[in-house]
Amino acid sequence: MTATPIDPSQATRPERRPELDAIRALVVLGLVFFHSGLVFDSRDDFYVKNAETTDATTIVAGFCVVWAMPALFLIAGLGSWFSLRRRGAGGFAGERLLRLGVPLVFATLALLPVAPWIRLRADPAYHESYLEFLPRFLAVRLDLSEFPFILQGEHFESGHLWFVVMLLAYALLLALLVLLVRRLPRDLGRRIRERLAVTAQRRGAVVLLPAVPIALITALHGMEEAFAGWSRWAYLLFFLYGFVLASDERFRTAMRRDAIIALGCALVLLAIGMPGFLIVAGDPGADPFTDMTAFAIGVRVLYGAAGWCCLVAILGLLDRRRSARRAGPEVTSDAGSGSRGGVGKRLYGYLAAAVLPLYILHQPIVVAVAYGVVRWDAPIGVKYLAIVGASLILTVAAYDLLVRRTRPTRFLFGMRGRPAPERVRTRSGTAIQRGEL
Repeated sequence: MTATPIDPSQATRPERRPELDAIRALVVLGLVFFHSGLVFDSRDDFYVKNAETTDATTIVAGFCVVWAMPALFLIAGLGSWFSLRRRGAGGFAGERLLRLGVPLVFATLALLPVAPWIRLRADPAYHESYLEFLPRFLAVRLDLSEFPFILQGEHFESGHLWFVVMLLAYALLLALLVLLVRRLPRDLGRRIRERLAVTAQRRGAVVLLPAVPIALITALHGMEEAFAGWSRWAYLLFFLYGFVLASDERFRTAMRRDAIIALGCALVLLAIGMPGFLIVAGDPGADPFTDMTAFAIGVRVLYGAAGWCCLVAILGLLDRRRSARRAGPEVTSDAGSGSRGGVGKRLYGYLAAAVLPLYILHQPIVVAVAYGVVRWDAPIGVKYLAIVGASLILTVAAYDLLVRRTRPTRFLFGMRGRPAPERVRTRSGTAIQRGEL
């Protein structure tokens, strides 16, 4: 692979957008609340189930999953534009293999088998030790038809690492696509980007046009419940959309302008689509995720379009707020941390660097905590709060004490080695040195 950058004329460092890091941290911490809720969900087949369940978790989760994981893929796509421009296709692929491939392999061997083993332990007749179960879990075969989940097995599963698998696969596909595009006429990519940017300047275009392919894929391919209710190919679109949106400032301007329109569309689509989804789900034998009846397809069209509208609304409104309040020190480093002044900025910097390790760690901890808590004689609310509280504390503690403090563990969890002091540039142009929080 060549290391030629995408566009050498744009070699300046991109502006850091702290709201994107904040969304990533919010979604990953929110997964502790989400997966804790699945313990009590009457529909989902989670690793640990409470004896008493409820339908309320399905309704609450629906309003979160419609935007949360798509936001992570979109933000990853945004970052990929700048990384590819800076490193070239070969450098980008190598960096992704280190930052995502290494933690994926490590977590698959060291953490992923924990939750399936705990699920088996719920059966009083099951007495197999973890070390006895591990070889059976890791007995895999190659199955390209399930791309990107090409490893399959009787007991093997990707678990919550499906996100990392997809993100790595899509990043490598993007690097390959960039190499192929370079074989086309030299200015073809620039002309396509220019045409898209001009189209986005029309009011509502950035809301309507990208929503159509997502809605069609969601309707016709179906929704995959194991992947937070979205098709793997819809996630690929979100990722590619992020890459394209980062390529021209006019896309960002259009999202700010159309944020209110997108919010209104999202509310209307959800107000119609969510009740329809519940109607299909309430029919015995029906599956709103995959049924090909006209009603189920229509519900999925609304869901797919609503997901994109939610993202335009969230990113556009946050960007509006930031543009209106742009003042004080601005971080220009890759770590995305704020200045040392202020607890909020220090917490922000801490969480921005911790997103991937926290994601990898959280689910085995939630399952282990829930395994003990569901045996309590207590109301659902008490059990849920106990699982959430204990899991948050243990996840952050595991990250802080076992991951972030040494170079080997940082490497295994996809973090860079201890970073050099970062520069925080104030409006006056004064550069301030800042070390790791």
